[in-house]
Amino acid sequence: MTFVFLILFLALLVLGIPIYLAMGTTGAVMFGSEGTLLAFAQKLIDELNSQTLLAVPYFVIAATLMERGGVAKALIGAAEAWVGQVRGGLGLVCVFSCTVFAAMCGSSVATAIAMGTILVPAMRARGYEPRFAAGIVGASGTLGILIPPSLAFVVFGVLADESIPRLFLAGVVPGLIQASLLASYIFWYSHRHNYARGERLPGAERLRRTVYAIPAFMVPVIVLGGLYSGIVTLTESAALSAVVAIVLSLFVYRGMRMRELLPVLADAIRNAAAIMIIIAVALAFGHWITETGIATRAVELVTEWRIQGWQFLVVVNIVLLILGMFLEVFSVMLLTLPVIIPMLKPLGIDPIHFGVVMVINMELALLTPPVGLNLFVIANISRTPLAEVVRGTLPFIVLMLGLLLLITYVPIISTWLPHLLMH
Repeated sequence: MTFVFLILFLALLVLGIPIYLAMGTTGAVMFGSEGTLLAFAQKLIDELNSQTLLAVPYFVIAATLMERGGVAKALIGAAEAWVGQVRGGLGLVCVFSCTVFAAMCGSSVATAIAMGTILVPAMRARGYEPRFAAGIVGASGTLGILIPPSLAFVVFGVLADESIPRLFLAGVVPGLIQASLLASYIFWYSHRHNYARGERLPGAERLRRTVYAIPAFMVPVIVLGGLYSGIVTLTESAALSAVVAIVLSLFVYRGMRMRELLPVLADAIRNAAAIMIIIAVALAFGHWITETGIATRAVELVTEWRIQGWQFLVVVNIVLLILGMFLEVFSVMLLTLPVIIPMLKPLGIDPIHFGVVMVINMELALLTPPVGLNLFVIANISRTPLAEVVRGTLPFIVLMLGLLLLITYVPIISTWLPHLLMH
């Protein structure tokens, strides 16, 4: 019977049915064959009844408000005041601004949109090749799901039943390494192509822009500081980030008017609801995988074949990279994690370390055609042909593949900070 359910699930995917509907349909048929559909509905409700999952809509609201509320413009202004005069300075401004913005919103797409809307036209006006400008924003935007707080880490933590604060800490060092790699390549490429330098601003203007951006810089300090000091829980910190985003957008940077708040909140809640439905269905689907013994059998096969941890990681990375070319981030995570997670501890792989490996793979999924979401976002906001955007991101994809190999086989890079700060 299990084989029939698997055939049904795969057939639905082949027919192009959205993955959450494929999972939901398979789960409903499975529960219906063993009892009533009421049991499936009850299981969905039980999975949604989670204090941790309540953080998801708040982070989505914060990301949406940060994107539209003028926060990005303040960060870009401050960064440009300090590095804009360097050759390739606007590219460096993009990496720095995305790194800080990522520490506020937890969304790669929101980061790419917020930064790309302002910086792609500015870089093109400064003489940057269109594809290079698009590649910078696309690659830098992926930091949104690696630098904490990250929505991808929240979803991984829920599915894997791991500490989300520890996952957040695990993403810090890899995120800073990625930002450094991107900035180094931009600096080298800009010198090689002799891009023009920006104007050196007077000290007073630098100070003014820096002071103006201080409220934005304080967001990650307030939100993450409250979380790790124990003052607020994860859900409370997510709610706090949404409140701070409203205050900054309406009263500090005034990127939105009061009458625009409700439509923006409605849009954010609609996006959050879609994510919550996908997660609930995936958790129910994962329960089915556990009940049928598929995950247990996978662990037995790994043991019988004497597969080593490093070999397993090679295979998983290849599978995730291929899936990432055709599915969006959460679909890949929800499809693979119920099978992968039970195999980690028997192979001696730290789930926190694997969480970072998974998220870096998902960063690459955002950049790899034909379904790289960041590619379409950048092509749309920059009016650059998709083929040119893909060409512009290729060097950055190579850099991120190198980062993936480094993080995969040097786990201490991702586990050091969580072990240091959270015993």
